[in-house]
Parts: sequence; C-alpha cells; structure tokens
Amino acid sequence: MQSILAVTVPFFGLVLCGYLAARAGLLPQSAIPGLNGFVLYFALPCLLFRFGSSLPVAEVLNPLVFGLYLIGALVMVLATVWLTRSPQVPMKDAAFGALTAAFPNTGFMGVPLLPALLGPAAAGPVITMVLVDLLVTSSLAIALSQAGGQGAQSPWRAAQRALRGALVNPLPWAIAAGMLSSALALRLPGPADAMVGMLADAATPVALFTIGTVLYRAAATTTGPTPVGRYLPIALAKLLVHPLLIFTLGAAAMQAGAPITAFAVTVMVLGAALPSASTVSLLAERYGADNGCIARVVVSSTALAFVSFTLIAWGAGVQPR
Repeated sequence: MQSILAVTVPFFGLVLCGYLAARAGLLPQSAIPGLNGFVLYFALPCLLFRFGSSLPVAEVLNPLVFGLYLIGALVMVLATVWLTRSPQVPMKDAAFGALTAAFPNTGFMGVPLLPALLGPAAAGPVITMVLVDLLVTSSLAIALSQAGGQGAQSPWRAAQRALRGALVNPLPWAIAAGMLSSALALRLPGPADAMVGMLADAATPVALFTIGTVLYRAAATTTGPTPVGRYLPIALAKLLVHPLLIFTLGAAAMQAGAPITAFAVTVMVLGAALPSASTVSLLAERYGADNGCIARVVVSSTALAFVSFTLIAWGAGVQPR
C-alpha cells in the first residue's frame, strides 16, 4: 500500500494544488483555457507520441483491448441512461450523466498515472482506451443527448458532429504519428526529439494541475442546488461499477482462451477506476445539459477516487515499478 500511495498521493496532490490555486485566485479563471490549451495541443500530444513511438504497434492498438473496453463503455452508457432517465431527468441530462459514468479521465490523468504505477508497457492499453472514449463513447452519448429533444439536431447529425470534433482533437493524431514512427522505425532529429521530450516531461504536472483548475471552474459556475441522490450514485458507478464491469469482461475473455494478458486487464480495470473526465462538464455546458449535476459528478468522483483508486490498485496487487 505504501508504494502505491507514494505514486497516487503526488498525482492527486497536484490536482488539489490546481483546485486550491484557482479557488484562492492565484490563478485567474481567464488563465484556465490557456493551461488547458497547452496540455491539449502541446504537452500531452508529445507524451502520447513518445509512448506510441516506443512501443510496438500491436501494443498501442490492441484489437481485443479495444473491443472489450468498448463493450464496457457501451454497457455503462446505455445502462446509466436507462436507470437515470425520468420525467425529472430528460434524455439530454441522462446522456451526459451516462458519459460521466463511462468516460474516465484517461487523457489528462491516466496516461501519466498508469505507466507510473505499472511501467511503460501500460501506455499501450491506456492509449487504446483514450481512442475508444474520444471516438466512440463521447460520440454515442452526444447522439443520445439529442434524441427526442425539441428543436435539437438529429442524433445522427449530433454523432457526426461529435466525431468530427474528436478528429480535430490533436490526441488521436499524436497517437497515429507515434504508431507510424514505431512501424517505420523513424526517429526525430536530435533537437526536435529534445523539444518533444521537454514538452512530454511537462505533460504530467501541468495536466494534473489543470484538472484541479477545471474542477474549480466547474464547481464555481454551477447554479442552484442538486440533490445528492442525483449525482453521487453516478460518481460511485464510475468509480466502482465501471472497473468491476471491465474486470468481469476481461476475466471472461481470459477464461474463454482469448489472447489477452492479465496485465492488460489490470490496466483496463485501473483506467476504468479513474474519475470522470473533466471535459464532460465542458461538453454538457456546450450542449445545454444540466451542468450543475454533471460538474458535481466530476468533482465528487475526483475527490473520492483518491481512496477508491488506491484501494483497487492495492487489491489488484499492483507493485509500482
């Protein structure tokens, strides 16, 4: 447990530092988009490129990991919509609530945290999970959010718009560039490689700090009370049900003789145990959903994840390398 805490405490501590800095006004809210832009367009793509170029293509994009994790994401989205939709919770709010239950913060938190816990080989399954969530999970939830709404665009058009947005995101392209570099055994020239390395090294602390600032912004901009019963069950589903579902799917695949390793299943389980992606709050705000509830899911899941994620990692027998 102590070895796991030695990794998780600094990671979640940096998130807390970002939250407190924004709350204390040391970092104005107007600076948060700049921090987010630096991580999204510069630091994190370089980190993903470095991971992708250093691993075999089959590890970066494992079809079995892709398929199992996708099944888990689809089950979480559809089950959460079915369980939470009611006359008081329209489809749009239920769909974005479902996205918080199925979309872990693999980009800003998982990409640096899981390799730190499990070694560089964990980057392959994590990158596969990032692709599933960016290209499929978010597109599905956005499409569902448009179903049955008065004056809303059709679900198909909403899904197309979401997919186009995902393709504009630099992260899939950084992954693709890394895979191409690995497949062709290409290496960047010395100065370019050094610059990419410097930006990649900045990704972890800045991304975690940025998560904290985004969480504060989400909490500060919510208006009106939201019953605990609306958001806490979704946060707990994200932290407990999602990893349990992925573990069940992975164990069943291994029992059936599928060529997937226990290590890959462990990475997927820990990835699913991460808190909800902070970007879901931004998407909910953009599409006019109940961002008060969504923000509370994201904030509470992040706060609770320090305990739940650490316990799940300990229960999985993780030995940080």
